[in-house]
Amino acid sequence: MHRVVITGMGVYSTIGKNLDEVKESLYRGKSGIVIDPERQELGFRSALTGFIERPNMKGVLPRRMRVGLPEQGEYAYFATIEALKNANIDEDFLANNDVGILYGNDSSAIPVIEAADLMREKKDTMLLGSGSIFQSMNSTISMNLSVILKLKGINLTISGACASGSHAIGLGSLLIKQGLQKVIVCGGAQEVNALSTGSFDALAAFSVRMDEPTKASRPFDRDRDGLVPSGGGATVIIESYESAIKRGAPILGEILGYGFSSNGEHISVPNVEGPVKSLEMALKEANLKSTDIDYLNAHATSTPVGDTNEAQAIFQVFNQGRVPISSTKSMTGHEMWMGGASEVIYSLLMAHNDFIAPNINFENPDEHSAKLNIISKTTEHKIDTFLSNSFGFGGTNSSLIVKKL
Repeated sequence: MHRVVITGMGVYSTIGKNLDEVKESLYRGKSGIVIDPERQELGFRSALTGFIERPNMKGVLPRRMRVGLPEQGEYAYFATIEALKNANIDEDFLANNDVGILYGNDSSAIPVIEAADLMREKKDTMLLGSGSIFQSMNSTISMNLSVILKLKGINLTISGACASGSHAIGLGSLLIKQGLQKVIVCGGAQEVNALSTGSFDALAAFSVRMDEPTKASRPFDRDRDGLVPSGGGATVIIESYESAIKRGAPILGEILGYGFSSNGEHISVPNVEGPVKSLEMALKEANLKSTDIDYLNAHATSTPVGDTNEAQAIFQVFNQGRVPISSTKSMTGHEMWMGGASEVIYSLLMAHNDFIAPNINFENPDEHSAKLNIISKTTEHKIDTFLSNSFGFGGTNSSLIVKKL
């Protein structure tokens, strides 16, 4: 079995458009949450969202490549270009090696809605344009990036709700361990617009703490009242250890464990047993004890039931909850399909800079979070090995263990 290492990473996030900006925001505990006027106009129960500036792609890519790329694909493109540069991978390497892509994505709402509106209004499908189909397919990111970057390895989208990005990394690590691929572009991306989140708002899943947007996302806090939708793009380059050493690549970390499970119960309400199984599986694959984990980046999205059940799972598995914990969603909001990948990056940035980013807005613990070691202020801390949790609708769970190298 081959060792799997991370040789590059890139991010386009609500707390920064690149690794340096994101690292600074994590250290400062800076929130990226705002009020969106469009959501207010559309009658949303909650107008809260993570804010992200849409990149200008003109002059970056030729038009024939731009037309098939949706909003979240643009975020993924910039994150991936940063990750490839970070990994010292150039066009020649991509042309002469079978580099794959596994990317997490579980929606592409705007192109679908805009196409439907145009058809209803104009009664002429020829007006949709050549890029509409490629923007609207769920595989839009892996499809577009594989063509733009001329990738020749595995080419697949992972749709696992809010665990999509994490599963992409985990599944990629299995392919490399088995020797089926040497290098894979892995990640996750999420569109940030009102129309893509209307159905979530209809579930009353969002916080309505609109008087103080930056305090709305409060994972594990007793007074939390729902998540804040967000998004962006996050990419890691994973590679066999032998490949990385052979080409003299920078090695940022090693993927030691990937745990997964399905709750097998309610479609939207998580339980305790599923996350416990995912956590224990990751530890077993990594051949580690819970006390070997120096930091845990929680999935905790700031929902009443979700945070409670994750807290119970962590307490059960992690030596009565003694591991240092924070949820970076307190700053970013819930990045959904992107979150499983971005939170590996956030955690690696912490590990390489010896600090734990704060779980901001954690002011009053509840019955279960009071038993955990939740870090509410930026803390200098040496992190060698961390675990990142990602859970999603349908009861899908993913846990990744990464060691800093």
